[in-house]
Amino acid sequence: MRRITAAVAAGLMTFAGLVAAGAPAQAATPTAEYVALGDSYASGVGAGSYDPGSGDCKRSTKNYPHLWAAANPEYTLKDVTCSGATIADVRAEQLSALSASTNLVTLTVGGNDTQFSTVVRTCLTDTESACALATGWMSAVARNQLVGELSGLYKDIKARSPKALILVFGYPQTLSTTGACSPIELSAKKRADMNGLADALAEGTAKAAVDAGVYFVDMRKPFAGHGACGTDPWVHGVNTSDMTATFHPNAAGHEKGYAAKFISTWG
Repeated sequence: MRRITAAVAAGLMTFAGLVAAGAPAQAATPTAEYVALGDSYASGVGAGSYDPGSGDCKRSTKNYPHLWAAANPEYTLKDVTCSGATIADVRAEQLSALSASTNLVTLTVGGNDTQFSTVVRTCLTDTESACALATGWMSAVARNQLVGELSGLYKDIKARSPKALILVFGYPQTLSTTGACSPIELSAKKRADMNGLADALAEGTAKAAVDAGVYFVDMRKPFAGHGACGTDPWVHGVNTSDMTATFHPNAAGHEKGYAAKFISTWG
């Protein structure tokens, strides 16, 4: 059972009122502030349409923060997400965007702290046993060490923005269990081990969210049936034209996965 703090309960009441009131007949004047934090899964690496001003952070205008903000014009979006961000990076480089007047915060982070890119490279280029060792080791980190680090970050966010509704969006399982992967095939065992790391990240993140009194949004179910290498993928497979997009959500993943879950649940 998730713990609901007074600040979160107040935030939910605000969102419920906005949904009940319906969309205004004309464009709303922004009256609330939304700050988006996190790594490449939040910035939209793989979704395309990157803001040139974001540089290596690769913030996409099609990422889930932008899609939600477009559907809720009464909010001003501050998107400070950045590809490659770790928990320490979010704390050092992104939390300054928060203030006491912030109403909504979203965050996806933790994958880089479990060496996501290194694990992917190992599973793509090495043996099944090497993949199992890498995913198993990082899964242990996700279920243990990462919990305290994430919880501390969430509490820092609450301290800076005490009235904000804080939503922590998790990672989906990246791979379909069936279908051909090209140009590098992945065995059923490698796929299961890589998806197991996503499960570990979800479990560790959920524990941290409960400890800090924020909301965890599990993205595994919304993406079910839409992993890379399947018939309707919302996640890139090995993208030879842009390797940074490999095993990241594509534009459909942000629109039909993350943003659809965000909008359907919180307006």
